[in-house]
Amino acid sequence: MAALAFWLGKKLDQMSQHEWEQLCDGCGKCCLHKLEDEDDGQVYYTNIACRYLSETDCRCRSYSERLQLVPDCIDLKPQDVAEFHWLPSTCSYRLIAEQKPLPQWHHLVCGDPQAIHRSGNSVQGKVIPEGQVDEDDYEECIVHWVE
Repeated sequence: MAALAFWLGKKLDQMSQHEWEQLCDGCGKCCLHKLEDEDDGQVYYTNIACRYLSETDCRCRSYSERLQLVPDCIDLKPQDVAEFHWLPSTCSYRLIAEQKPLPQWHHLVCGDPQAIHRSGNSVQGKVIPEGQVDEDDYEECIVHWVE
């Protein structure tokens, strides 16, 4: 298992691109529209999903083109680890950055990519497509995930 558990012995900036991509738990929360309070910098998640988020598997349907298709899409990189505070507390990237263990439902721990959905830690079945909500109403769609 030690050879397979790369996340235990490496910092984020030491991971290969393949390892970095494997670390994603597939929750889909980073693909939700977020609002930032201009006064205190607090980030609030909405239940409004990017139009490219697949509600079935909580992955981007246009991942390789996402930065061109959605100009304000976040491109997570290891060198940005200090800015990961806005990610959900269950996010694998944030957990590893904070030197915390991955949860038991993470596919790298349990071997089952569907476990995150069964555990309720993904956005599967909990989101509204962005085209169904007027931008002026985003504040009404703020959610507080139980983590």
